[in-house]
Amino acid sequence: MNERIIRGRIDRAGALVSADAPLLRLQQRAGSGLDKPLALPHLARLVTLALRLHRDISRPLYAADDHSDIHALVRITPDDEGASLEITDWRTRPIALPQMPPVAEDAAVPRSWTWECDQQLRMIALRGAPDAPALPAGWEGRSLSELFELQPDEEGRFAVLRALARQSRFEGQRVRTSVTAMTLSGEALFDATGRFTGFRGLAVVAEAQEPAESKGGGALVDPAFGSLPLSDPQFGRRIDGALRGPLSRIIATAETISGQFDGPIRADYARYAGDIAHAGRHLLGLVDDLADLQNIERPGFKAAADEIDLGDLARRAVGLLGMKAEEKGIRIDAPRTDDRAPATGEFRRVLQVLLNLLGNAIRYSPEHSQIWIRVDRDGDRATVTVADQGQGIDAAQQAVVFEKFERLGRTDSGGSGLGLYIARRLARAMDGDLTVDSAPGQGARFTLSLPARDAE
Repeated sequence: MNERIIRGRIDRAGALVSADAPLLRLQQRAGSGLDKPLALPHLARLVTLALRLHRDISRPLYAADDHSDIHALVRITPDDEGASLEITDWRTRPIALPQMPPVAEDAAVPRSWTWECDQQLRMIALRGAPDAPALPAGWEGRSLSELFELQPDEEGRFAVLRALARQSRFEGQRVRTSVTAMTLSGEALFDATGRFTGFRGLAVVAEAQEPAESKGGGALVDPAFGSLPLSDPQFGRRIDGALRGPLSRIIATAETISGQFDGPIRADYARYAGDIAHAGRHLLGLVDDLADLQNIERPGFKAAADEIDLGDLARRAVGLLGMKAEEKGIRIDAPRTDDRAPATGEFRRVLQVLLNLLGNAIRYSPEHSQIWIRVDRDGDRATVTVADQGQGIDAAQQAVVFEKFERLGRTDSGGSGLGLYIARRLARAMDGDLTVDSAPGQGARFTLSLPARDAE
């Protein structure tokens, strides 16, 4: 191994303005030179990525000249004037290309993405096979756990988080993306000093599971959840006892670590704990949705007939989710205190529906946009409408948006796909309805209507 450091300098336009002899020689053999665009494709792509993300990148470097292949390690440090290069472990191989990891960037696996992240799980490379789903927009620099919604295994563990702690290879990590379910595998990466620099791996589209068949005399089985007996009247209580308590403790512990309430820790560890808390909250939300699903599909389910005011409940929903909107710079135009819409419905169920509608509006709205909530009276119906400035929903998506496990047909990896299905079932159980009015590029307007009552 050659421990010499080979240095170079790139300006903001991507030209090589200075270089030690080995790098300059390679640039010249590629048909370029000093003060000319960098002619080494792999290195040029890494420099572009470092400049775009405004942070250091340490990566393996692969190049070739007329008679040998070159394998090295490069560290790229961007600044206001361009970027500095430090290349170490420069090795030449006269015949074969350097051996790549089993999940190398160029692996030709059908229906797959190749991906790479840094030591803080931020995405720095993503490429799809010809038959793979389209890559999500704006993936650069996003957290792996934002791009891929992590799913636990049968023991409630996350393979990628365990590999992160051990800085080792992992496989079989189930994930969901905005378009499909996938399975992740990855190799741990290290620089010349042995420092962990991230993961490189594959995301392969998961095989579709055959719907489970119901057997005579057995409980009804929902194909999306395998063998969960949704018609079992004890199902909700079993969920609470088996999952809610442990999940709540996981979330509380992870948030304590992430918030560094017991003392300072490394920033990347705090971020990992935040990812665990986020995954735990997602699973707890799924538990709530499953319990609600079991409840509302029970024969004879009825909602209470409370005297409510949709204006008051809309303001309560804004109070509960206002901070979440502020984090994205979203302004919520809520009903005024004198805007009233007396109605009949179950207080907590109506609030649940409004929280779902407002939560979706915040999730799918662009930053620094606005959400409107309006209450009204239409004959014998009291209505409340939640409107956003998101990307909208086309006619085909509107036809299925209230079905089970639909995710609004939008680009998002969160949620269970049960929220709107449950919301409409609740609305109709209260002799009301939930409808949508939208068009691509024009946002979405969800309207909850309930039996009106005369104002006092």
